[in-house]
Amino acid sequence: MTRSVFCLAGPTASGKSAGVLALAQRWPIEIINVDSATIYTGMDIGTAKPTPQERTRTPQHLLDIRDPAESYSAAQFVQDTHCLIGQIRARGRIPVLAGGTMMYFQALRQGLNALPQADPAIRAQIEEMARQHGWAYVHDQLNHYDPVTAARLSPNDRQRIQRMLEVCLITGQPYSSLIQEQSPRQGTDTFHIVSLEPSVRLQLHERIALRFDQMLEQGLVGEVEQLRNRGDLTEALPSIRCVGYRQIWQHLAGQDTLEGAREKAIASTRQLAKRQLTWLRSMPERQIIDSLQADVHARVIDAAAAILSQDTPEHTPHQPD
Repeated sequence: MTRSVFCLAGPTASGKSAGVLALAQRWPIEIINVDSATIYTGMDIGTAKPTPQERTRTPQHLLDIRDPAESYSAAQFVQDTHCLIGQIRARGRIPVLAGGTMMYFQALRQGLNALPQADPAIRAQIEEMARQHGWAYVHDQLNHYDPVTAARLSPNDRQRIQRMLEVCLITGQPYSSLIQEQSPRQGTDTFHIVSLEPSVRLQLHERIALRFDQMLEQGLVGEVEQLRNRGDLTEALPSIRCVGYRQIWQHLAGQDTLEGAREKAIASTRQLAKRQLTWLRSMPERQIIDSLQADVHARVIDAAAAILSQDTPEHTPHQPD
């Protein structure tokens, strides 16, 4: 039987966390976080991870599931999410997906594509290219082969740039065209995307700056310093390349002033939001809610009610236990 799953997406700082907590006041939900940064332990402030108080309001999943030295793939996310959806429903509760890692949403909704295995020789060639010219140059090379994919990636996203350029070089085809030929996705659930998107981009930029300043006040520099002091983490890891962490890491390494790191982190977060919106525009079936409207939470609740009403009677709105 096909079941409906409510998904709340949107760029960073668009209010997704507050939106799902509003849903928790109406339904007995459990949140599955669609976020490639909050999976890491010890990275709380810079990822805007839900506070302990927020977690007591409703169960949240896929938080703190990896050490920063470890990796986590879209395939693992899909597998974990399908397992969690079944467990949540078995408890008589409602799964809600929320986050801003659009590649995870795409993998979940469209299935994982059958891409070629890694080629050590080509990877070494790409790494040498990056060593000589920098990752911005490698990003330009990806843009030559696949401008659609390049537009979605930051020039600092080394791991994905390397993999997607590798696929282009192995197959002779753009990565973006290959992923359109998806293998059948798992499960029979229908994932309905409701997207919080700002009608005025400048106001989102102001929110991003305000939130990063709050992170600094809450102790982000100390959090990154603890990660550096471990001695086993490097700037090349996906965890440390997360926006905000990379810039503060460089500041602590003496490569930048704190104010310079702040400005670069805010600029990088704005670029991240732009890429997230690019991903969202590739989902024309999504339902858009203006994240700047005063009644945004009421609109999210109405959207969820319409989607969940397509499912079984157990999803009739009621106050959680």
